[in-house]
Amino acid sequence: MTKKKVVVAMSGGVDSSLTAALLKEQGYEAIGVTMRLSEESRDFDENDRGCCSLSSVDDARRVAEIIGIPHYTMNFKEMFQEKVIDYFLADYAKGWTPNPCIACNRYVKFEGLLQKAMELGADYVATGHYARIAQDESGRYVLKKGIDTHKDQSYALYHLNQQSLAHFLMPLGDYTKVETREMAERYKLPVAHKPDSQEICFVPHDDYKAYLRAKNPSCLHPGDIVDKEGHVLGHHEGVPLYTIGQRKGLGIAHPEPLYVVDLDMAHNRVVVGGAGDVFSDGLIAGDLNWIAIDALEAPIEVTAKVRYGRREGRAHVEPLAGGKVRVHFAEPQRAVTPGQSVVFYAGDTVVGGGIIEKAIRKEAAE
Repeated sequence: MTKKKVVVAMSGGVDSSLTAALLKEQGYEAIGVTMRLSEESRDFDENDRGCCSLSSVDDARRVAEIIGIPHYTMNFKEMFQEKVIDYFLADYAKGWTPNPCIACNRYVKFEGLLQKAMELGADYVATGHYARIAQDESGRYVLKKGIDTHKDQSYALYHLNQQSLAHFLMPLGDYTKVETREMAERYKLPVAHKPDSQEICFVPHDDYKAYLRAKNPSCLHPGDIVDKEGHVLGHHEGVPLYTIGQRKGLGIAHPEPLYVVDLDMAHNRVVVGGAGDVFSDGLIAGDLNWIAIDALEAPIEVTAKVRYGRREGRAHVEPLAGGKVRVHFAEPQRAVTPGQSVVFYAGDTVVGGGIIEKAIRKEAAE
């Protein structure tokens, strides 16, 4: 019987390195591939931990040699520029707060790499994500949370579909991060205790404001910071330099703490309010993808997460015209932000998700 061929996306970190070692041990014909994504890919300083840096390519190549599999570097720079960097800049320019890691997963690491792997005759692509792929009674592929609730990455993978789920392997979904590092030690992988990457890989020092000023200064226009009644409290250097829920850096002296509650691009204003004004009762979302169902044809009860790392809350989701949904939360959620993703769950199964287009507050509800 011919061994199944799997392309392992190796970033040079412990998770993808262990994924390659596990699959090799399980009898797969494993091929390590590191994706070169950007000329700006985090070779900013000698302590760089980014997933795309030259040092990470070296780490991946070294691990591949240790476990005895071939390793290649593939150029995805053009796709990454269009689907991630250009999108990142465009979303900020319209007053949204994008999630470039989700865009990278969706278009580059999954769609792009899967296509390349299939062209090479591979049966699967494997990643080191902490999530699980299973099949239900009908044979439909479903995406489930990883066993490690602190590391679960299913939120960032809601875009997967039946075609991609059939060809992806995520062996770490059944382990905790502690177990991952322990297994990496047993395999004698030199990256067993390498710190996780936390920053946006193409933004130097994780300073997105400096990046916007350098790459898209035309989207920044000075204007007013106002309260909800429109009273001018201060001034800003550009609406895209602010995010919903932000408290620090407003430069306003006020007896009570102030938070950014709205980014009014039409009037070039940053709107601030009290702590309670940051909460929303619902949202409108578009660009939807459904995994556990074919489409949303009637209202459903789910739990919903509006940001990575945030606990999900109970929510009622109903379909709207134009392929959008309205979400109503059982309890108000903090800092619901256009441009971020909302992901729906039924227990530990991802039902689907989409991009938040508008937050709904009681005073604005229909």
